Amino acid sequence: MYAEERQQAIADQVRANGRASVTALATLFDVTSETVRRDLAVLERSGHLQRVHGGAVRPGTTPVLGEQGIDERQMTRTDQKLAIGRTATRFLPPDGGSVFFDAGTTTYQAALAMPRDRRLTLITHSIPIAAALADNRSSDLHVLGGRVRGLTQATVGAETVAALERLRVSTAFVGSNGISQSHGLSTPDPDEAAIKSAIVRVANRVVVLADSSKIDREDLSSFADLNDVDVLVTDDDIDPVTSAALSARGIDVVIA
Repeated sequence: MYAEERQQAIADQVRANGRASVTALATLFDVTSETVRRDLAVLERSGHLQRVHGGAVRPGTTPVLGEQGIDERQMTRTDQKLAIGRTATRFLPPDGGSVFFDAGTTTYQAALAMPRDRRLTLITHSIPIAAALADNRSSDLHVLGGRVRGLTQATVGAETVAALERLRVSTAFVGSNGISQSHGLSTPDPDEAAIKSAIVRVANRVVVLADSSKIDREDLSSFADLNDVDVLVTDDDIDPVTSAALSARGIDVVIA
């Protein structure tokens, strides 16, 4: 089947059913998820459909959504985030090292999975993550100050960035709203991007914790290049072609 024929068939599917998922379309047409995403991008530009997380819907079916708050994000892909958080503990430094926990619902799961017998310096700018780590008496916990952004319940701003720039941490667990070959790691808010960029700069090892819905997605503010990433912990829905491309960039792709 030629690309044009497949795209027409995808448009027909969405028009008839109201929606279609990337996974189902890839199976139906025996192509990769990346091929389907390219087809959806072409069809969206021509007005045949509207892309959403995991697939597409009829044009105008859903409003354009802004950045989701932490409460909304905690309710999505919970099983994947739990598994990613548990797997992240493999990348903790030896006792005596330091770990930075970026704000986010997947990094929050990594904080919950922290072994309580490890002797580490734990640092975060996230209020929920600080609360999750507060009862860890084997490790020292440090919380960075600054303006609290209500949507993510994390400190942001010049004060937070300045505090980060004075650090050198063994490992950073970093969340990202989007991961793509051309735009790197990205997030919707520039203030959040400034914090994340500083976290990446001060870490000896950068471990990105992101479920597969974040792959091949781009948000407004890029905060790091893929070359800055050492490890990506994700779930098994990641497209094999994309996984291989990330591995070719020197990233250790780990399936939780």
